[in-house]
Amino acid sequence: MDKKLIAERFNKAATTYTQEASVQHQIANHMLLLLKEHLHQAPKRIVEFGCGTGNYSRMIINQFYPKELLLNDLCENMMGCCADLLSEEVSFITDDAEYLQFPPERDLITSCSTLQWFDNPEVFFHRCSGYLQPEGYLAFTTFGLKNMQEIRATTGQGLSYLSISELCQSLLANYEIIHASEEVIEQYFDEPKQVLRHLKATGVTGISNPHWTPRTLIRFCEQYGKLYTTPQGVRLTYHPIYIIAKKKNNEK
Repeated sequence: MDKKLIAERFNKAATTYTQEASVQHQIANHMLLLLKEHLHQAPKRIVEFGCGTGNYSRMIINQFYPKELLLNDLCENMMGCCADLLSEEVSFITDDAEYLQFPPERDLITSCSTLQWFDNPEVFFHRCSGYLQPEGYLAFTTFGLKNMQEIRATTGQGLSYLSISELCQSLLANYEIIHASEEVIEQYFDEPKQVLRHLKATGVTGISNPHWTPRTLIRFCEQYGKLYTTPQGVRLTYHPIYIIAKKKNNEK
């Protein structure tokens, strides 16, 4: 992962992300419902990594009223997007969460739509267990193998996603899986160019730096339109995965 490029793309998308990222908002809302269902009491000491513009952060605050909430993002522009949330209880740090040292004894470490940008999720899961109190929770959403499959097929570029079974297996050394589910969400656009605008506005083009020429853009639009035009419009697939894991209490 080129973390510098990822940060650059998301920094540029800071002002457009909230308006454009309707699927990510839907995913965050579903994650919150799952937390309400599976956590027996409201977590009071929380870390949210990859908080972005604060969409999920606001849901967490309004639902759980945490005593301590550390917001984190790789992109420095996101601190401005979350400025209205900062208080004695809510702080923000700009850093790469994959290598950041979190405060100890957290009740919940959580994130939406971030983990797919990590180099080694399994190592990160192990590190998080050291920051959780006994039987604390790690809860996150990421994306599965079908995510943006149209872009990969058309351009040959895309992230290397893990399956839900691979994610669960990588957690088992330190956690009990409380919930694991996945779904496919299809979003539709009027034309292929709108798909590219959508990706740029949400910052998710941060794995490569392609040089678009008029010819390559025409070729992309022709191929994408031919393969993925449906009665509802031009399709783009999202494949969210939802996992809630409880830290194992080794003292039992």
